[in-house]
Amino acid sequence: MERIDHVLPWSHLGSERKISVFRFGHGERKAYIQASLHADELPGMRTAWELKKRLGELEAKGQLNGVIELVPVANPLGLGQLLQGNFQGRFEAGSGKNFNRDFVELSAPVAAALADRLGDDPHANVRLIRQAMADHLAALPPASSQLQGMQRVLLSHACTADVVLDLHCDAEAALHMYALPQHWPQWRSLAAHLNVKVGLLAEDSGGSSFDEACSLPWLRLSRQFPDAQIPLACLATTIELGGQADTGRVEAEAYAEGILAFLAEQGLMTGEWPNPAHEACEGMPFEGTELLFAPHPGVVSFLRKPGEWVEAGDEIFEVIDPLSDRVSTVCAGTSGVLFAIERLRYAQPGFWLAKVAGREALRHGRLLND
Repeated sequence: MERIDHVLPWSHLGSERKISVFRFGHGERKAYIQASLHADELPGMRTAWELKKRLGELEAKGQLNGVIELVPVANPLGLGQLLQGNFQGRFEAGSGKNFNRDFVELSAPVAAALADRLGDDPHANVRLIRQAMADHLAALPPASSQLQGMQRVLLSHACTADVVLDLHCDAEAALHMYALPQHWPQWRSLAAHLNVKVGLLAEDSGGSSFDEACSLPWLRLSRQFPDAQIPLACLATTIELGGQADTGRVEAEAYAEGILAFLAEQGLMTGEWPNPAHEACEGMPFEGTELLFAPHPGVVSFLRKPGEWVEAGDEIFEVIDPLSDRVSTVCAGTSGVLFAIERLRYAQPGFWLAKVAGREALRHGRLLND
């Protein structure tokens, strides 16, 4: 194992923050895994520790066929943001920016650099594109903030990978994942290994989140240069490992083993690995996700649990105003998987309380709700 520490720029006087990357194995193919880019989403960090131990064992046994880079703590900035004992790990306090938005868009600079060099050899094209991505990131002006520096470090390691796993979680949730529709057939096995309940599929959900900053440039380049052989060479996903409280050891061990079994299927390690223990879930258009809101303030009682299939018209939660005795029941407007609910039980204006993934498109444009 090799440990690579990147010191972040613009640390405050007398302090220092860094990103630590743990690199296992050798070879041409590469997987990149990071955890807790939203720093208050800790199931991924717990799973990453299990992966770190297991990858060390596999490397010692000579079972790794490629490189696996692991970043167990992807956001040291957010880990330091505590307000009266509560994590504020989703948004950078100084700027208000979401830690998982506005990653560098790589397709335009790569297209400008390689317009006359891409041909009919897909392997050669992949090598050229990855090198151009790395070169562009290295040539950018110095980062103007710790957040920008952190994002560049993470993307510089991931943009040259064949497989990218960004481990997150929701508030209270069943396992779900986000990916390009074109990649869903390849992700079905991982979904089955982890018992994911729904895949949310979109080519561009808006906001340039980390997984799309890795995978979407390949789709854009393949369309911009249709005569060149450009494969969708970066299989990237965001995996939501349940809810914020789901940091149990048994679950983390199971998630780690499922991820390793999938990487073995991708040719990154040898040995005997179990087949998926579950059926692959359905992939739904991200445009079909319905966000449910409360009609007024009050205490919330949920009537269904994450992971359940609900029909349009089913009661999902009720909101009770104990001062006026007003009670409102909110129902699903679409049939699908209730995959996440809010952890807090007090309804506030503009904050979603439940998410249902349906088969029919309901929204267009920017799909992320930040």
